[in-house]
Formats: sequence, structure tokens, C-alpha cells
Amino acid sequence: MRNYILRRIIISVPVLLAITLIIFALLELAPGDPADFFINPETAGNPEMMRQLRTAMGLDAPAPVRYVKWLGALLRGNMGYRLKNGDSVAEIIRIRLGATLRLVGTALIGGTLIGVLLGMFTALNRNTVWDYILTGMSFVGISMPAYIAALLGLYFFSVKLRWFPAGGVHTIGSEETFADLLYHLALPSLTLSLQYLASNMRYTRSSMLEVMSENFIVTAKAKGLPRKTVIYRHGLRNSLLPVITLLGLNLPTLAVGAVFVESVYSWPGMGSLYLDAIQSRDFPLIMGVNLAVAIFVVVANLITDILYAWVDPRIRYD
Repeated sequence: MRNYILRRIIISVPVLLAITLIIFALLELAPGDPADFFINPETAGNPEMMRQLRTAMGLDAPAPVRYVKWLGALLRGNMGYRLKNGDSVAEIIRIRLGATLRLVGTALIGGTLIGVLLGMFTALNRNTVWDYILTGMSFVGISMPAYIAALLGLYFFSVKLRWFPAGGVHTIGSEETFADLLYHLALPSLTLSLQYLASNMRYTRSSMLEVMSENFIVTAKAKGLPRKTVIYRHGLRNSLLPVITLLGLNLPTLAVGAVFVESVYSWPGMGSLYLDAIQSRDFPLIMGVNLAVAIFVVVANLITDILYAWVDPRIRYD
């Protein structure tokens, strides 16, 4: 296992390099000029001042040269500085990353636990009223994008019912407590995890129904093992492989969904930061955020592979 993890880490280096190259190329191909964001009445129509502005922003060099310079600075631990205000990209990402990890982590854990439990419940109560209701709700959840779920959640639960705050991380004017953080985190994380939760429920139900009809389950029941032991130790554990697969596949989806959810709920994370970077064509910040997300996804997929071996002892990595 140790050699496998080491190989995966080594392989991840060229993967991350390719991702940064693709993102940089797409930014170069996008229409518009980053310097246009800083145009004011004094520089507009003045070629000399525009040239000085592009030189000050480091945009006068050819694209390959700028990419090599950015990569060289990254290898020295410097992710560059924002074109918008000169702030350190690494420092901004460090500050914003914690808020996004709390949001995505809560959505991931909540979506996994609730989805697995509901999937197991519907499988054990197949063709009942609860099975039909929850299955129908799961289809709605799967087909609903994160930004639609966020807008609906904001309208009904914040504006109409006033059960949850409309945005922010803490209540303004009050002490910042963990309970207050959870109160503000509940609705954004729930709307972000809705699609993932519904997928987990459907896959767990299907896998659980298949496993519970296997011969080893019949043998366990015939041996007189307690029902809980048969369900949780033999049935549920062998049903988790599809859910673990979803864990790796849905992390990029959760990261993308966080961009919309953070914007709707004014959550000060990487998503809202990324939108700001795109609107201002802030190349260093866009590259830094994409690199951080890519590292997060690569690490998450490595953890997914390790979980495979833990859930199913038959899986070994040589």
C-alpha cells in the first residue's frame, strides 16, 4: 500500500502540471484583455499608458514565457500576486480555503451519511409507501442543479419561513460561536449536498438489494446471526463500494457547486473568490484557485482508493 501511495503521488505531479497548462491555455484563448478591467478615462485611448499598464501587470511577455515564469515562481513557493490589488494569492487562498472546506466537508459528510442511511432504509423497506416517497424525492434531488437548490432554499427557508439566515458565516453584532457557525452552515451545506445525497441513496438502495440476495447473506441468516449483524456487518459493508466510487466522482461536482452556493449565500469561500477572479480576469488568482482545487481532487481520489481496500479486503494494491 505504501508503494502504491508513493506511485500515485509521483503520477499526480504531471497530472497537476497538465491541468495548469490547460487552464492557462484556455485563459489565453478567452476573449478580452485583463488590462481592460483597469481602464480608466485617463488611459482609455492612450496607447502609451496602456502599454505601461500591461508592462506593470506582466502581460507584455509572450504567453509561454509568462507560463514558465509562473511555474518557476510556484516551484519556489510563490503563487504570485493579484492583478486587481497586489495581494498575495497564496495568502488569500489560505484565508478562503478554510471556509470552503467547512462547507464542502459538511456537505460531503452529511450527504454520505444521510444518503447511505436512507438508501439502506428504502432497501430494507422495499415497495412500501416510504420507499416510493423517498425514491421520488431522490429523483428530484438528482435532477436539481446546485444553483437551483440554493435559490429555492434561500427563498423558502430564509425569506419566507425565516428558519435560517440568508447569508454570511456569523450573526452580525453577536459573539462568534460554534453553534452560530452551524446555524449559518446548515442551509448552504444542505443545498450543496442535495444532489450528492440523492445519488448516494439510489446507489446504496440498489447495491443493498443486490447484496442482501447473495448466498453469504442467506448463509448468515441460516446460521442464526442477529439481524443487525447481518444487515450492518455483512450487508451494508459490502454495499459501500458504489458509494465510495461516488465519493471520488462527486468531489469535483461539489467543488463546482460550491461556486454557486457560496455566491447565493454570501459564503466567504473559494467559490465567491473564483467568481471575482473570473470577472476581473485576474490570471494569477484563477491559476492559484484551480491548482488548489486540482490538488484537493487528486488527494480525495487517493483517499477513495485507500477506502476501497479498507471496505473490501479482497482489493489489494501491489
